[in-house]
Amino acid sequence: MIDELDLPVDLAVRGGSVLLRGATQGDLDAIVALLSDDPVSAGRGDVAAAEDHGLYLRGLLRILDSESNDVLIAESDDRVVATMELTVIPGMARRGSTRLLVEAVRVASTERSAGIGAAMMTWVADVAAPAVGASLVQLTSDAARTDAHRFYTRLGFVDSHIGFKLAVPR
Repeated sequence: MIDELDLPVDLAVRGGSVLLRGATQGDLDAIVALLSDDPVSAGRGDVAAAEDHGLYLRGLLRILDSESNDVLIAESDDRVVATMELTVIPGMARRGSTRLLVEAVRVASTERSAGIGAAMMTWVADVAAPAVGASLVQLTSDAARTDAHRFYTRLGFVDSHIGFKLAVPR
């Protein structure tokens, strides 16, 4: 858990607000549901299968036990409607800059276009990054996510790099 983040916080969205807070073990099923609600994630195996529960739980607990990582959720009317993972990465490049990595951003399909994702990402850039001393917010996005690319560009993110991944057998 990243202690420098001042959570929970209310974020203004269209038609009201959402509560952004740190995830707990009790949020696991809702987070997995958000991952499986996404066709790209589902295509990678995030299908909320009961036999994978232990794998997701282990992943969540490892993140929450780390002082450099966090999983956040956004709630509306006591329902989890969005999630994201944050990782603080100290570095040597850019004169010893710290980066804030944002991954696994998901908004429930029933809640998209309500401004939740924009409110979360604006909070990351305006509040979370300065709080952890980051001079750069970065993320990766699957090449198939063209709508997400337009969304991030609209928020001021620049597609300045090409990312590479190598799957390693478990």
